[in-house]
Amino acid sequence: MAFQKPSHTFTKIHLKALRTNNFKILFALSFTVFINTFSYAQDIPKENQKIERTVIDPIDLEAEQIELTADSLDIADYREKAQDSTITDSIKPKKELLENIVVYHADDYTKFNNKKHQLQLYNQARIEYGDMKIEAGIITIDYSTNTVYAKGIIDTLDAYTQKPVFTQSGNVVEPDSIVFNTESQKALIYNSQTEQGEGTVVSQITKKENDSVYFVRNAKYTTASNLEDPDYYIKLRKAKIVPGKKIVTGLANIFIYDVPTPVGLPFGFFPQSETQTSGIIIPTFGEQNDRGYFLQNGGYYFAISDYFDLTVLGDYYTNGSWALRLENTYAKRYKFRGNFNLRYESFITSERGFPDYAKSTIYNVRWTHSQDSKANPSSRFSASVNLGSSNYYQLSNNQANVPNRLNNTLASSISYSKTFQGEPQVNFSVTASHSQNTQTEQINMTLPTFQGSIGRMYPFASKSGSKKGIIQNVNFQYNLRGENRIQTTDSLFFKPGMFDDAKAGFQHSIPLTTNFKVFKHFSVSASTNYNEVWTFKTVNKYYDPEEEEEVTETINGFDSFRTYNFSTSVGTTVYGMFNFEKEGKDSKIKAIRHVMRPSLSYNINPSFEKYYDSYEVIDADGNTSGEVEYTRFEDGIFGTPNKTFSSSVGMSLSNNFEAKVRDKDSTATEAKKVILLNNLNFSTAYNVAGDSLNWSPLRMTGGTQFFDNQLSVNFGATLDPYALDNNNNKIDVFNIDSGGSLFRLTSGNLTASWAFSNKGGDKKGKDKNMNENLEGGGRDDDLFGVSEDFSRAQKTDYDNDDKEESEESFYSHKIPWSLRLAYAVNYSNSRRQNEISSHSLMFSGDIQLTENWSIGGSSGYDFKNLGFTPTQLRFGRDLQSFTMNFSWTPFGPYKSWNFFIGIKASMLQDLKYEKRRQPDIQL
Repeated sequence: MAFQKPSHTFTKIHLKALRTNNFKILFALSFTVFINTFSYAQDIPKENQKIERTVIDPIDLEAEQIELTADSLDIADYREKAQDSTITDSIKPKKELLENIVVYHADDYTKFNNKKHQLQLYNQARIEYGDMKIEAGIITIDYSTNTVYAKGIIDTLDAYTQKPVFTQSGNVVEPDSIVFNTESQKALIYNSQTEQGEGTVVSQITKKENDSVYFVRNAKYTTASNLEDPDYYIKLRKAKIVPGKKIVTGLANIFIYDVPTPVGLPFGFFPQSETQTSGIIIPTFGEQNDRGYFLQNGGYYFAISDYFDLTVLGDYYTNGSWALRLENTYAKRYKFRGNFNLRYESFITSERGFPDYAKSTIYNVRWTHSQDSKANPSSRFSASVNLGSSNYYQLSNNQANVPNRLNNTLASSISYSKTFQGEPQVNFSVTASHSQNTQTEQINMTLPTFQGSIGRMYPFASKSGSKKGIIQNVNFQYNLRGENRIQTTDSLFFKPGMFDDAKAGFQHSIPLTTNFKVFKHFSVSASTNYNEVWTFKTVNKYYDPEEEEEVTETINGFDSFRTYNFSTSVGTTVYGMFNFEKEGKDSKIKAIRHVMRPSLSYNINPSFEKYYDSYEVIDADGNTSGEVEYTRFEDGIFGTPNKTFSSSVGMSLSNNFEAKVRDKDSTATEAKKVILLNNLNFSTAYNVAGDSLNWSPLRMTGGTQFFDNQLSVNFGATLDPYALDNNNNKIDVFNIDSGGSLFRLTSGNLTASWAFSNKGGDKKGKDKNMNENLEGGGRDDDLFGVSEDFSRAQKTDYDNDDKEESEESFYSHKIPWSLRLAYAVNYSNSRRQNEISSHSLMFSGDIQLTENWSIGGSSGYDFKNLGFTPTQLRFGRDLQSFTMNFSWTPFGPYKSWNFFIGIKASMLQDLKYEKRRQPDIQL
């Protein structure tokens, strides 16, 4: 009997294969389905007759009718139905062809044409095998020519739909149609779209040579999101593609909206590796009036490992100036991360032979390192380094960060700390620090600072763990601090002379404290502190009558002094509530709460005169004109022993004011809390042991917030109770006794910061530039401007571009904006000068005019000196695949502008144009 044609639309067949490449299984599938559904033209064996025949399918088939249904057909079931003990086959079963489950499906029908030797799947056709999948409107397998066809369907509206989609191992090809030969393993792919790295290759005709090589002609390579009408593309007239590895092309040039440009190459190489790869960094070219033509930021990127990389960049100017930069980033998950930057520049001013010719060098070193908290809870290493030439940011030929030019301080810190758990706990840390004033070029360093401590110990605490009373709360601890302090200048930095005046010493302290309650509401604390200082250099002074001057000798050797003091304080908290609601009436202000925290302290500092010596001043006639007192520890790094006995009483009062008001929301059940004053503090002291001017000035500070904490205001003032004489010197007479007020205002300050915006108008898009400001020691906001290194920021824009298209992307009645204000004023009147010492307003803002257009600026005004502070205007345009930025500093010592346009995709970030007008050199 002959096999009958089945009627089904979905079949799952378990088979095994020798190969699993993209299209190879289709040929085996076609033959398998054919063998399972059609018989060959041969004689039907009679009953009990043995025959010998060649079976293409590896399964021995019995000549009997087998019904195929829409259910999946398992090999075991198939063999059970096909097996007949009366039939034997002399041919041994061949090795089976397919190894995975093959699933094919069509919504409308699966059609077998025995005459044409074809299998056709129609409408939402799909074939899945292992990690390979083909989806198309129509899939046809011609097993007579070993060819597979896949194409779309033309619907009733003459639209071409259900285009083929081929997917394997994450690679997706979306052509109009595919022709594949299973014997030669070659294919022709028409009008395909293939993702390669960050971009897409759109090709009219693609020739598949084998599984890893494709050839294309007249193809387009672009990173645009709109592939139907890309804003730009690189035309590849002939190219070879190795998926996931590279694209090699002949003549190629850039088209912008299908308009050809002269920007092109006779040949090109596009790496497509998904991992970091070493490669050349194309420099930026330009011209400067004082440097000539230049090439900037060109070099090489070394992808050393998955945890470590290195970028080497250089600049060259035709007048002979040059620069070298090393930039390294390293990271290990759950361990640490950091980066290291070294910048060195040699620049030439004017021309050789001219009187103003000069040649100098500047440098800058930056290093940041942070340790993951999970790496080692008991020890931690961190680094934040920013050191170099004091005038680096002002003189650098390639400095694109205005805020760093205004920074007056460079600071560094490298520290390691370790904790030993136990009772008591032991901690120690080693720190190297650096502080550099870029105006005075003064440098202070500690190499290193050692700090150790033993945790608090309660010798009289009860075994139950709870501590009550003055005795059980007695505790002490031990602290040790050692420093090697170096003070030098920029010119001596990293030279042997910087260590000549180094000072070293150790300080030991043992604080003994306790606390307890009295009268239930008063908290009392008492403490005494023992302090011992070790030093390795002291001084000896005497008067030389011949030279008539003081002589100071440095004595090397160990020496020490010991001091102690005592202090106690008592404080409490007082709550006051002022209710405004009256019975039967609903008041807008329901209540005001006032919290007061008064405190009274007493301190005793004994006199340690034994550590003081004196010498006589003798004139040329041998007469003694007086004595000069000094201590041999006066050049120590931990201060000098106290010479004057002091006994003082300190008084302070802190206040907090809050109000409860009726909520505007009528559904709210609770009153809304509003802060009136975050704090209002007063403090002063009285020296009991003093002879005159015993009262310290009264210091007042306060602060609050308004408009849902958007406006922050802080203020302070110093009030002196003593009067001034005619020479504006303070005298021991109260100001009120000399005809004045109770207090004399000697200083005052007010600062306010206000950041506000409409909904959705935050500082979006600027945080990417803040890291450069912070690494250079600048501010963490944009009030002094932002970095102009747009080429560094463009990749961040592209990586974070996850905007979803919505109705708001086409039209929005709101224009997002943000504005930040910082106001500061200081008043001085300590010697009747009655002047505003400083008075300024700084502001910055941004406006998102459209989804793609943004403008911003930073500036300020100095009301005292009547001039604008450093000003920066910014313009940005998102051009889909490109980004365009323009930054302008219109006036001032750093007058300049910078224009940049470039492709966002990191692989094509060298396709950019940047033009700068550098600021004038500030010598």
